[in-house]
Amino acid sequence: MAEGEKIIRINIEEQMKTAYIDYSMSVIVSRALPDVRDGLKPVHRRVLFGMSELGLLSNRSYKKSARIVGEVLGKYHPHGDSSVYYTMVRMAQHWSLRYPLVDGQGNYGSVDGDSPAAMRYTEARLAKIAEITLSDLDKNTVDYQPNFDESLNEPTVLPTRIPNLLINGASGIAVGMATNMPPHNLTDTIEATMAYIDNNEITIDELIDIIKAPDFPTGGIIYGYQGVIDSYHTGRGRIVVRGKAHIENEGNREKIIVTEIPYMVNRAEMIQKTADLVNDKKIEGISNVN
Repeated sequence: MAEGEKIIRINIEEQMKTAYIDYSMSVIVSRALPDVRDGLKPVHRRVLFGMSELGLLSNRSYKKSARIVGEVLGKYHPHGDSSVYYTMVRMAQHWSLRYPLVDGQGNYGSVDGDSPAAMRYTEARLAKIAEITLSDLDKNTVDYQPNFDESLNEPTVLPTRIPNLLINGASGIAVGMATNMPPHNLTDTIEATMAYIDNNEITIDELIDIIKAPDFPTGGIIYGYQGVIDSYHTGRGRIVVRGKAHIENEGNREKIIVTEIPYMVNRAEMIQKTADLVNDKKIEGISNVN
């Protein structure tokens, strides 16, 4: 022990609590959970901000995804090009987000689970709705913080005019906590927001009269309503979603046409599992599945 230093006696239990909380908060703020103010995790925020800095507005030309990834990676998010690219890809998939924030051009994957093309082949620009989340950045509406090497500044949160957390939902796993929020209809959410502004003592049941249930990008039918009510009242609930289908006559046969599937279900896997059930005789009366 060097001269002048001293040993500070601390309670190991208290120190473990403090260290755990500090670590968990660092994970939450840095990457794991979205900010309720703009509904975005840091990587999503940096992708949108980077695209804005490149001038990729919805009425401008598309730019190569590799160029966008390089901008974000080099200036704001030095954590691997694949994490940045797949974040951008998901924000462009209409089956992943109720209101996509990125307008992608090229192969961005499919609801069947197909992978997107490499970033050198695809292009992107901001979706119109994403511009609304960025439109007031030049009016000093939000605080800025230094980037990873303190050579540039980036916004701590985006000054969005839309309740993105509610309309696009969110999911994330942090230290000691997690979230999984479904998306909702934009019109209903805005009406509920206005109702809350007019009366900040409005009850949850009154808000449920406006926002009756989640609104998934792939459609589907919610089976049972109690899970929805529980989730709105307590923050916890189990929502079961079924596909939507109708029957069409073709000669002396009938076809079951599935037009909507549950959210986050891989369509190709669903078809395969249905075929397996038919082959195992657990579902009868079906001659072909495609």
